Amino acid sequence: MRNYKAKNVDAYIAGSAVDARPILKELRKVIKSTIPKAEEKISWGIPFYKYHGFLAGFSSFKNHVSFGFAAAFQSKDRKKLAQKGYKTGSKTVQIRFNQKVPAAEIRQILKAKAKTNEGLKR
Repeated sequence: MRNYKAKNVDAYIAGSAVDARPILKELRKVIKSTIPKAEEKISWGIPFYKYHGFLAGFSSFKNHVSFGFAAAFQSKDRKKLAQKGYKTGSKTVQIRFNQKVPAAEIRQILKAKAKTNEGLKR
């Protein structure tokens, strides 16, 4: 859900469904621990992270949390997540409220995207 009233990520999480909050908090922790220098802000009504360019963001919905990357992730990563029961798109993974956050896979993809972004910096 987009929350244009949220001024920061804490407010966004607090305004989300109770079932979504633990997942949102864990995703935030995964991002901050993986890319500590990532800039955290609300963009387009959702939490978004930048590191030498766009990195990732997340949002809550009625039955799941969607985690999105700023670029399409590789088909091998998408297949790995799908095999574990996650619904994926070219840039997103949906985490249902009864699923664990695929932290290891997200960390790997974040590191690859951050490295790509570092190569693009001028």
